[in-house]
Amino acid sequence: MCKPINNSWVYESCKPVDDEDTFKILIATDVHLGYLEKDAIRGSDSYNTLDEILKCAKTNQVDFILLGGDLFHENKPSRRCLHSCITMMRNYCMGDSPVQFSILSDQTVNFNTTQFPWVNYQDENLNISIPVFSIHGNHDDPTGSEGLCALDLLSASGLVNHFGHSHSVDKIEISPILLQKGSTKLALYGLGSIPDERLYRMFVNNQVTMLRPKEDQDDWFNLFTIHQNRSKHGPTNYIPEQFLDDFLDLVVWGHEHECLIAPSRNERQLFYVTQPGSSVATSLSPGEATKKHIGLLRVKGRKMNLQKIPLKTVRQFFIQDVVLADYEDRFTPETPQVNKKVEDLCYAKVLEMLEEAERERLGCPMTPEKPLIRLRVDYSGGFEAFNTSRFSQKFVDRVANPKDIVHFLRRREQKEDIKGIKLVKTAAAEGLRVEDLVKQYFEAAEQKVQLSLLTEQGMGKAIQEFVDKDEKDAIEELITYQLEKTQRHLQARGVITEQDIDTEIQRFRESKKNTTEEEDEIREVNFFFHLFLSHIAVRSLRSKDTHR
Repeated sequence: MCKPINNSWVYESCKPVDDEDTFKILIATDVHLGYLEKDAIRGSDSYNTLDEILKCAKTNQVDFILLGGDLFHENKPSRRCLHSCITMMRNYCMGDSPVQFSILSDQTVNFNTTQFPWVNYQDENLNISIPVFSIHGNHDDPTGSEGLCALDLLSASGLVNHFGHSHSVDKIEISPILLQKGSTKLALYGLGSIPDERLYRMFVNNQVTMLRPKEDQDDWFNLFTIHQNRSKHGPTNYIPEQFLDDFLDLVVWGHEHECLIAPSRNERQLFYVTQPGSSVATSLSPGEATKKHIGLLRVKGRKMNLQKIPLKTVRQFFIQDVVLADYEDRFTPETPQVNKKVEDLCYAKVLEMLEEAERERLGCPMTPEKPLIRLRVDYSGGFEAFNTSRFSQKFVDRVANPKDIVHFLRRREQKEDIKGIKLVKTAAAEGLRVEDLVKQYFEAAEQKVQLSLLTEQGMGKAIQEFVDKDEKDAIEELITYQLEKTQRHLQARGVITEQDIDTEIQRFRESKKNTTEEEDEIREVNFFFHLFLSHIAVRSLRSKDTHR
């Protein structure tokens, strides 16, 4: 059976045929290489799965590999992580097998982050058999004054073709890599991770443009890979699918970890979206419990077929929810020794998941022995939480996450009513970003502890850099920079009295909220901070020469 996709067709049950006109592309996103690499049980999980992905590409003799961001979990990967990645890519992606497609576009535009602006398989000093094309994600995004990321190291070494890096904060032009194999023409678009609020605003203001070939536009299969929030996390903290151009045929959506790899049709824009999800569980949430897959995409002319391939090295993950109030026939908060009865119930639920894991693992020698188990217990209504550490000791030799098997949460009723319907909110704050927590804190804070110089977004971004990117001086540098800029502003305005100073500072602060000026300031702080470090390094070297 075939379904229309724009002016092309997507195959569902038609048998794929490989020939000289068919692109074979291995698709994966969110590998998160190096995740928990120091953990005694789970430390090798991400490495084993990347090895399986690359081996699958070589076995299926794909034309190239397309990665949708977050190849690395850390912004500054460890030496072990980089060494393992480079070793695996050399093993699987280098060789004598000829590459069967050509590139027709201007490669200096496509690969504008490297001093070697051409695809790696055309480099006379390299022997590439399977090219890897990748955008960056939010974990391995460019930082620092030079805007470099871990992917740029792989690009400079000739192992990865890093594309989709936008340098401008005002306007984005996405120029496709134009590929041709036989009679099939493929336009590969990519956009590396950008803060969702900024990208949302740029789409609304028509500041994002996707360029198209000048001639024979209807002959191209248009493939776009993006790394952003697909699910709505706030008014502007995601990218709606309808923002994307309707000439696209298939969108590979990275960043979302739930595996929804079967292409879903957007009825408004008439393109298809595939969400491969992550290849390693980085949180114990329901979306991560979906079975992990990668995709083998075949494109011939304007037709495509996407075959999902289950990953066998992924550690099993089972999650269940228990609402204690639903077991009133067995116990209530007033029942004698109720905590013991609740603990017995949880023990039985964990055993059920372990037995299910054992049944599924039969005949799968590549699957790790110990599964991930999460039991979310809603103890609203007067129940008390039991000692989870003592409970976990019962399973220390059977699960991969003995320290956090049970997660207690309580639901509370909010005061707001909507047409008589009470709203229920979970007290647990799983999955919140640092910026969200900063914003929530200052929204709820008393007036006397509100920020007066910095905006919530500026402070949130600085703390995010401090936490995620290991930029230890990010907060101090932002405050110092903003203080100096505010002082210059007050001097230029000629403000003298204390009352006028307070008023002008507040006006100056509000004028920057949610503007590109606020984002530019954060980038400038990072630039001057790294410039300062360079200056210190030069002075240190000169000092050593003098003492010699």
